[in-house]
Amino acid sequence: MKNYEKVNTIASKGIENKKAYLAGGGIASLAAAAFLIRDGHMPAKNIHVLEEKQVFGGSMDGAGNAKDGYLARGGRELESRMECMYDLYSFIPSLKNPNRTVLDEFRELNIAEPIKSHCRLVENQGQKADFSTLGLSFEDMMSLNKLVLVNNDKLNGVTCEQWFKPEFFKTNFWYFWCTMFAFENWHGVLEVKHYMIRFMHLIGGMNQLVGILHTEYNQYDSLILPLITWLKDQGVSLELGVQVTNLDIKITDTEKTVKKIYITRNGKEEIIEITGNDLVFVTNGSMTENSTVGSNNKPAILDRNQKERGCWSLWENIAKQSSEFGHPEIFAGDIDKSKWMSFTMTITDNTTLFDHLLKLTGDEPGMGGVVTVKDSSWLLSWTAPKQPHFINQPENVQVLWAYGLFPDNVGDFIKKKMSDCTGEELFSELLYHIGMQSKIPEILASSKVIPCMMPYITSQFMPRSQGDRPAVIPRGSTNLAFLGQFSEIENDCVFTVEYSVRSAMMAVYGLLKLDKKVNPVYEGQYDVRVLLKAAKTMMGNKEISIDKLIGKILINTGLKDL
Repeated sequence: MKNYEKVNTIASKGIENKKAYLAGGGIASLAAAAFLIRDGHMPAKNIHVLEEKQVFGGSMDGAGNAKDGYLARGGRELESRMECMYDLYSFIPSLKNPNRTVLDEFRELNIAEPIKSHCRLVENQGQKADFSTLGLSFEDMMSLNKLVLVNNDKLNGVTCEQWFKPEFFKTNFWYFWCTMFAFENWHGVLEVKHYMIRFMHLIGGMNQLVGILHTEYNQYDSLILPLITWLKDQGVSLELGVQVTNLDIKITDTEKTVKKIYITRNGKEEIIEITGNDLVFVTNGSMTENSTVGSNNKPAILDRNQKERGCWSLWENIAKQSSEFGHPEIFAGDIDKSKWMSFTMTITDNTTLFDHLLKLTGDEPGMGGVVTVKDSSWLLSWTAPKQPHFINQPENVQVLWAYGLFPDNVGDFIKKKMSDCTGEELFSELLYHIGMQSKIPEILASSKVIPCMMPYITSQFMPRSQGDRPAVIPRGSTNLAFLGQFSEIENDCVFTVEYSVRSAMMAVYGLLKLDKKVNPVYEGQYDVRVLLKAAKTMMGNKEISIDKLIGKILINTGLKDL
């Protein structure tokens, strides 16, 4: 978006009488509330965020303490071209210094402490594996090129396994790719295409995670907490323990208008009457719904409950009213293909593990990013974040996070399925794979490990077709918008904070008919410098002659001599 288009909006007539109800308290709803205030000029007291859980933030979480152990179910990858996200945090004050913004401090951190991994892959119980190239064959490169160029309609329902040859899944490219973004072999290849195009500018640094950014603390403390604090200060109504169960939508040939919101508050069913002047925003679906946790001595039990699934159940009820509201069963209908596990390790008064990791990887905590164990049957990956990882974390405590993409596989050291393992067993398997088998008893004695099973964590990657996700603002909608990872946004890719924030900006600007453009998706694929760098990396860092390339492009055109 050009600076010429970055205007301050004018309050629409009657905005002081409008109310907004937002179902769900994740980053999408919180961002929508912020944009309603800044760009929509809606009085903050008229904005109501309704969250069924007892904490805001949705999938961007982080909680616990040193005694009982910390827990972060996961973290979203961040990079510099997330235009809507950085627009949001350019006006949210820092908790440390109200004269600075969250964006100010985030940028300064990443300039001072940039991520550049010196160990992306390990194998053979703690030995560095070669990660210098992507390891792609000519056939692999052609498959990727064809994927980028093919029409999306040809990819409806097609999986990665159907598109790529089996050998592709043993390349460094796939190890980097699937563990950075949590892709499984059976996921939809359409999402791979969106990622290839959207993050083409990062492929050149993929083997060292160059261009990936990190926050000071976990993403709840660094991103959600400042946003909640600002919204509260503005006067937004933020309600916990309120579950939205259904909407009453009047549907005609030309219009769709929400008339009622059905909620459960403190175990009591209630109805919120909606006027034609009010707005309703729904986060449909969740990656972390029905998550369960275990402990040192207990596994995290998979929740297969199909009747009580929070915002999935809400989406199912809404979808029954019109096919244009999407098909939630496509994403949430096969838990065994959308689940995986993570575990958070809290280590007290023992630096043995982090000293070993520093020696193994050569990276200070927070500056190396994710490391993957190539020969792990669970396909384990870990990351040592910047310490402290939590605002209330004591100096004598360290936090490590890990996850595995194949929870149904039996471990290499612990001969059990990952999904059946206790926290101590999960940690033992990781310690074995990084060459610390002899130190397992010592480290476990000073650790709290919280495993987490997430039934829907990669549901957004399930094979799909056009129309399976509803438009942010459905056709004919007068006051309803969908937010988050399961709304339809052209050219952007899911499983990112940017996607959720972009949906919020689109919803607010669209429903209020604001005279302001949504920040466009970055399109590095049209930059010849990005293309050349990506091509060079995919070809094993071979030099590419620009003169010869241009000559081949222009041959027989009459322009070559010119």
